[in-house]
Amino acid sequence: MKIAFMFAGQGSQHIGMGRDLYDSIPLVKVIYDQYPTIRDLCFNENELLNQTAYAQKCMLLTSYAIAKAVEAKGVKPEYVLGLSLGEYSALAFADTWTLDEAIDIISNRGAIMQNALPLGTTKMAAVIGLDREKVLEGIKVKNGVCEVANYNCPGQIVITGDNAGVDEAMENMKSLGALKVVELNVSGAFHSSFLDNASKELRKVLDKYTPNKPKYKVVYNVSGKEETRPLNDILEDQIHNSVYFEDSLKYLIEQGVDTFVEIGPGKALSGFLKRIDRKIKCYTLEDLASIEDAINNLLND
Repeated sequence: MKIAFMFAGQGSQHIGMGRDLYDSIPLVKVIYDQYPTIRDLCFNENELLNQTAYAQKCMLLTSYAIAKAVEAKGVKPEYVLGLSLGEYSALAFADTWTLDEAIDIISNRGAIMQNALPLGTTKMAAVIGLDREKVLEGIKVKNGVCEVANYNCPGQIVITGDNAGVDEAMENMKSLGALKVVELNVSGAFHSSFLDNASKELRKVLDKYTPNKPKYKVVYNVSGKEETRPLNDILEDQIHNSVYFEDSLKYLIEQGVDTFVEIGPGKALSGFLKRIDRKIKCYTLEDLASIEDAINNLLND
């Protein structure tokens, strides 16, 4: 059995995430209690959790705690990867930075992203039912700017840009035969050239720390495969370039990975995997019941 841990991205966060694990697994409690402000944002009703500046550090801490609890039970991956923000969770889990360093980096990343784009001027949309070639044709707009943010899985691609560009591209996609085009509830055009300046600000934060070599193999968003470039170069590029998540999953399958474990709230990544190969084993770990079931299966497989 060859295992990959895949870490959830922003958007699947919810109030109460990780609470039953905190109450039941001592290691998880220890991890959360190091960061009481973030812990309380995860557990208690508030209006901040869906804001990028807060969501990213809450997701990272929750995903990290889940993964470390599973690792402590003896379930270890050969590869790790994550969707956008989830890439930082994967790297933190692989001890690329200390947890304090990872929290500082991701807190700054969230704030930089939230402040980089004036509210109401840029947007993102999911395109369902078109292949890459048609989406790339559809983003050729006459007004504004539109780019590809995420190649999630076959038939699901996210576009990003300013309002005029994305609006025009959405109409183009419908004309090209898209089954559905849905504007996303996000604060701006992530993974676009509108974050070029933000990438430079992020680089200043990344360069405060010297990353360790990850203890697990990492497959990166910017290329959909392993990388030999310096990590800070990769992460500087990641924030303003397309995310090749579909390519990442296909690469791992080619490397012989036969079991995927989704870490963190939601089941989006497992859904992407099923669109590529429904026969691949996949577990979603977001609460106590799912973790106990997965550990039993993975250790006895």
